[in-house]
Amino acid sequence: MKLSKGPIIIGVFIILIVGAVTWMLRQTEQIFPLRKPVIYLYPTKQETVSVKLDFSGQLTCTYPDYKNGWNVIAAPDGTLTNLDDNKQYSCLFWEGVSNEAKWDLSQGFVVAGEDTKDFLQEKLAFLGLTPKEYNEFIVYWLPVMQNNKFNLVTFAGREYEDIAPMQITPNPDSVLRVFMVFKSLDSFTEVQPQKLKSFERKGFSVVEWGGTELK
Repeated sequence: MKLSKGPIIIGVFIILIVGAVTWMLRQTEQIFPLRKPVIYLYPTKQETVSVKLDFSGQLTCTYPDYKNGWNVIAAPDGTLTNLDDNKQYSCLFWEGVSNEAKWDLSQGFVVAGEDTKDFLQEKLAFLGLTPKEYNEFIVYWLPVMQNNKFNLVTFAGREYEDIAPMQITPNPDSVLRVFMVFKSLDSFTEVQPQKLKSFERKGFSVVEWGGTELK
């Protein structure tokens, strides 16, 4: 019995199309780790503060434990007493993964790995982090970035706010959320410089920093 080649060819073609579509979907549904966002609270007087995240993803680690939010007594120097365990903390820490992020790398900075420290010191200070805050940022990210030939770095704005909105009670007077997105490069690439805005602390201030590496 002689088999017709037509149905076989059509079957192979359908398999190839399905495979290609599946591959494309996997590329567009990348899961991004949001690494070490830490939140500092600086009220003008000691008071009880509630912090809640509406994160579009899955929290993978929190410290202290995130139990439908954090409830702390915050002091003006940033010291936090967690009401759940009555222990002191310097900040609120969380990490998570999400496939909802749409990072914009059309603007930013291409920085040689060996220049990472100086770059971060300059930009983070300009954005409004204190030396204590930006030093903690740098000691976390420097080992990840300094050995790359180059890094394309941008500081996320609305795209970060959209996937990790934060609700704080009482309402703070000023909020700074610094979220760095970077990608390792093998060679220098021209990119439109990102325009950054400096932050002024007023009244009850909240500061957060974190980042993610794109592969």
